Amino acid sequence: MKHIFLGILTIILMAGCGASEQELFDEGVKSLESGDFSKAVEYFDRVIEKNESNTSAHNARGVAFFQQGKFDEAIVAFTNSIRIDSTSYKPFFNRGNAYLEKKAFKEAVRDYNYANGLDPQQTDIYYNRGLALLATEDYEDAIIDFDQALQINPNQGLVHFNKAKAQLGNNDPLGGIQSLINTVNLDAENAAAYYLLGVTQMSALSQKEEGCANLKMALSLGYADAQTWIDDFCQE
Repeated sequence: MKHIFLGILTIILMAGCGASEQELFDEGVKSLESGDFSKAVEYFDRVIEKNESNTSAHNARGVAFFQQGKFDEAIVAFTNSIRIDSTSYKPFFNRGNAYLEKKAFKEAVRDYNYANGLDPQQTDIYYNRGLALLATEDYEDAIIDFDQALQINPNQGLVHFNKAKAQLGNNDPLGGIQSLINTVNLDAENAAAYYLLGVTQMSALSQKEEGCANLKMALSLGYADAQTWIDDFCQE
C-alpha cells in the first residue's frame, strides 16, 4: 500500500510541474504524424508560450496549418520561424510551398531560392521551384530545375510530365514529345499526358495515327477533352 501511495504522489507531482517544452513538442509531432493537425497546433502553441524563440515549434506549427489548408496562417508561422533563425532551409521551403498553393508564384520562387542556397542537396526544392517557374512561364529555368530533379531520380513520371509542359511552352515539341513518352512509360494512368502527347504529335508533327491512338487512350482513361479531337481528326 505504501508503494502504491508513493507512485500516485509521483504522478501528482509531475502533473503539477507540467510537461516540459520538449515533451510538448514531441506530442505535437505525434499529433502531426497521426493527422490530428488541430491538436498539433495546440501543443506547438504551448511550446511557444514556454519559449517564444523555439524556431522548430513555429515551423512545425506552420506545417500543421498547411496540412489544414490554412495557408495564410502557415505563412505567418513560417515567417516567425525564419525571423528567429534564418539558417535553416526548412521554413523557407515550407513557406514557398504555402505560396505555391496560394498561386503566389514569384514569392514561392523567392523562398525556394533561399532554401536552395541554404541546402542545395534538397531535391524537392528543384521540382517545386520548377512548378512555380512553369506557372510564371519561365520555361528555360523550369526545365533546368526539372532536369536537376531527374538527375537524382529519373523515374519520376510527374517530373517528366511537367518538364514536357515547359518544353512545349519553350517551343520544343520534339523534346516535349520525348518527355511525354517518358511520362506514360512510367505512369500508364496519366490521361493528361496521353492527351497532350496526342495533340502535340498531330499538331506539330502531323503524326495522325500515333496522335489518334494516344488521344483514344486519354479518353479511355477519362480525359473527356480528347473526344473533340477524336471527333474532328480521328474519324475514318
